[in-house]
Amino acid sequence: MERDMSEDRIPVEETPESETSAEAIHKSVRFEVFGEEMLEKRVRLSGNSGRIYLPPDWVGHRVKVIRID
Repeated sequence: MERDMSEDRIPVEETPESETSAEAIHKSVRFEVFGEEMLEKRVRLSGNSGRIYLPPDWVGHRVKVIRID
């Protein structure tokens, strides 16, 4: 009783006009985050990547990083 899922898919054509207008609308978004502490830091170059240092008592905890600029 398996159904081919490709039957339900409708191809969508992307046009340069739609991409340009979408980029103009979504330059930034708003996030609402609940947590215990917040730090604002600048990312520094580290080899081929970026790095931020966090307090050692944050080790083992979950964090979320949001780019603000």
